[in-house]
Amino acid sequence: MVHRTMQGKIIDMDKLMQRNELTPAVGNAKMNARGDKLGPGGKIIKTREEVVSEYYEHNPKAKRKAPGATVIDEPTPQPAPATSAKNKKTQSEE
Repeated sequence: MVHRTMQGKIIDMDKLMQRNELTPAVGNAKMNARGDKLGPGGKIIKTREEVVSEYYEHNPKAKRKAPGATVIDEPTPQPAPATSAKNKKTQSEE
């Protein structure tokens, strides 16, 4: 993904993310930008892949989404519009 700033500078976001993926997150998240869990001294305790596979083991109903796939929900059926008693009389009289 290449973005252009308001000043006209070009920023390659993919390159920026890849360059900083092992940098620890700011705050109390205890993970790096890639999603690995970090321990004391910034050492990787669990990789992102281990965290994700552990999640799916404990949540069997969760579905994995294929990369780049879009999930299309089926439309919910809409209730039929309600007709008033006045409209029912005019329809039955006709």
